[in-house]
Amino acid sequence: MTIKPLIILPDPLLRQVSAPIETVNAELLKLADDMLETMYDAPGIGLAAIQIGVPKQMLVIDVSREDEEKNPQVFINPQIVKSSDELSVYEEGCLSIPDYYAEVERPATIGVKYVGRDGKEHMLEADGLLATCLQHEIDHLNGVLFIDHISRLKREMVIKKFTKLAKGKAI
Repeated sequence: MTIKPLIILPDPLLRQVSAPIETVNAELLKLADDMLETMYDAPGIGLAAIQIGVPKQMLVIDVSREDEEKNPQVFINPQIVKSSDELSVYEEGCLSIPDYYAEVERPATIGVKYVGRDGKEHMLEADGLLATCLQHEIDHLNGVLFIDHISRLKREMVIKKFTKLAKGKAI
């Protein structure tokens, strides 16, 4: 497995909409394993393929706690097919926006249709941290960042900060 470099804001790739995956094959499963390795190394609890520069509809998640056994999950072509009216608020962060956190309100419970590692379609009901993480990562596949769910003023400050940092690294 290979740890891949992360794409960081303000890279325009993060705003790209990812393409659906046609077939689950050994190459795709290797990418999923590389994504998991990258996510664990970061460390994070979720990673979309676009965050390592691959515009494909795949994400990986592991919301297990440190004292629990790892529970890596791979979601190919995930789609939210239902969501609750009830909302929950979690403080979110993002591997592509390092060291920035903000409270985001999202549906508390969701239903997700996806293709698994086995190439078969699955349905998952999720709540709590898993629901929030899935929504965050599925947003990535649609070119949406968690900062798009906060106030415009805060979002512009974050983008300005990361643009300035990126310019500093380019010199």
